[in-house]
Amino acid sequence: MPILDLYEHGDHRKKLAHFATLATLAAVDGEINPEEKAILDKFAFKLDITEAEYKEVMEKGNKYPIETPHSGEKRYQRLFEFFQIIFSDHQIDEPERKIVERYAIGLGFSPKSANQIIDKSIAIFTGKIDFDDYHRIMIRKDA
Repeated sequence: MPILDLYEHGDHRKKLAHFATLATLAAVDGEINPEEKAILDKFAFKLDITEAEYKEVMEKGNKYPIETPHSGEKRYQRLFEFFQIIFSDHQIDEPERKIVERYAIGLGFSPKSANQIIDKSIAIFTGKIDFDDYHRIMIRKDA
């Protein structure tokens, strides 16, 4: 049974797509090492991935392509959704940050841009933004 048949709800589908992308990124340099597996286990829990879904995503024959949105806004939306998931436990640790960097680069951001976006996102999600950033966000006018 294809993995897409294992679920029907849009929110879960997004979570599963995020997880599959993370698994692909973890395996990009060959095998998934124990440290990467521990991170994937943590994300599987945060994303409500079932055991059957986890096993199917982790099978060697299954390679899920990273779907890179063409729109910059959609890339930011994917990262935003991902940060919402990461901060479901109100924290991000260094191994999670490293996989987020891979994720951002996989979405099409340059490594330098990815780091800047991640730093700003962490500041926002942890509530540690300075007044200038807060003010810019608040006065932004939608076109």
